[in-house]
Amino acid sequence: MSGRCTVRRRGSTLPEIAVPFIASLLLLAGCAVGPRYSRPAASVPPAYKEEPPGWKTAQPNDQITRGKWWEIFGDPQLNSFEEQINISNQSLKAAFAQFEQARALVTFNRANYYPTVTTGVSASRNRQSQNRGLATSLSKTNFSDLVLPVSVSYEADVFGRLRRTVEAARSSAQASAGDLESLSLSLHAELAADYFQLRTFDAEERLLNDTVAAFEKALQLTQNRYRGGVASAVDVAQAQTQLETTRSQAIDLQVQRSQLEHAIAVLLGQPASSFSIAAAPWATPPPAIPPGLPSDLLERRPDIAAAERRASAANAQMGVARAAYFPLFTLSGSGGFESSSITNWFNGPSGFVSAGASAVVTAFDVGRRRAVSEQARAAYDQTVANYRETVLTAFQEVEDNLAALRILENEATTQDAAVNAAQHSLELSTNRYKGGVVSYLEVITAQSIALSDERAAVDILRRRMIASVQLIKALGGGWTSANLPSVKLDVHPPQANGQ
Repeated sequence: MSGRCTVRRRGSTLPEIAVPFIASLLLLAGCAVGPRYSRPAASVPPAYKEEPPGWKTAQPNDQITRGKWWEIFGDPQLNSFEEQINISNQSLKAAFAQFEQARALVTFNRANYYPTVTTGVSASRNRQSQNRGLATSLSKTNFSDLVLPVSVSYEADVFGRLRRTVEAARSSAQASAGDLESLSLSLHAELAADYFQLRTFDAEERLLNDTVAAFEKALQLTQNRYRGGVASAVDVAQAQTQLETTRSQAIDLQVQRSQLEHAIAVLLGQPASSFSIAAAPWATPPPAIPPGLPSDLLERRPDIAAAERRASAANAQMGVARAAYFPLFTLSGSGGFESSSITNWFNGPSGFVSAGASAVVTAFDVGRRRAVSEQARAAYDQTVANYRETVLTAFQEVEDNLAALRILENEATTQDAAVNAAQHSLELSTNRYKGGVVSYLEVITAQSIALSDERAAVDILRRRMIASVQLIKALGGGWTSANLPSVKLDVHPPQANGQ
């Protein structure tokens, strides 16, 4: 169905067909086809299975893992590095640029709510044939034409196609904001994990260097005993072997430490060649981190929020596909001035105006619209499944790291006992060797066990620190879905540090 009118300037009005047509559009403008969106249901356990006994549930006033969560470890250099990520990390800059693209797309689609106005100017000089049809001796063959038109077109969003399109773009932009925050959280967590690995490698290197110093004294003792005819050359060779092996282990640690140092440089947006971190061994156990309630996780994980926003966008796309079954209403108009001479270009008789309205509906498309609707529905089902999988993965990550912290804490206690026992055994074996009761092989065996236990204790500390960082990441780092841009899309993006 269609209706169109042309308005002559002198005393004419819109034909009667246009008035009821426009009135009908105004009455229908409030409806929007397609399903209303509600957050997909996801299975949420009542409590964490692996929450360590004695840990209290996080309360709203707890500040341990909110905002700058890395400050709970009390390391000024780590705090300084974490702050630099927001400024210099190139991956974060790329994600922010992607968010800006999504935000601009919302503005682009929202502009369709309003009429599009175009204007221009044209001038031409024409010569017509004197032998053309209907020409007379009085007809002009040469004339100028100056035109200044203004055109207006407007799509009446009767069935909500434009609103659903904006809704989809807005939800996609919010998902992009969630992706930005999720990347920021991952980068901050990766930096903290690399930093604690590097610091525990410093602790392990210091342990090996101290052990080398002890083994040098043991070698000197063995050499003195050999020169005194008390010990054999075999004892000296064994002591020398133990010393050089330990030196080699200390040197080998520098490879892994250097790689971690280079990785941190990249995270901070700096060339690895000009970046270095002074050695500072780490010996402090991780702080307790209250995990809160499982239901809070749906609000505190940016990747969950992003997955939920993609489900919302897919739901809006179903409305867009559904709107294709209904007529498309368009209002248009044009006006301006046209004259053969610039002297009377803007005079009243030179003006022209036209206005019209149309409604177009697809009558037959061999199932194209049905296919688009089915595709939109399947895409929505896919996003819902992805959302639920993201929720399940989030709970798995929390449980994994809660279990790791609980088990590693118990293991650390046992390993400390093993270290003390090994040190006592080494002291006894050394005294027995000095007294000539046993061979140096017993001392070497005790040395190897003691060093192995001490290195294992450092490794457990390293794993505990990494697990604590990963737990904070799994809990969302203190971020909440309230940090997402509002339904109108805030001008300023979310802070990359999770605040």
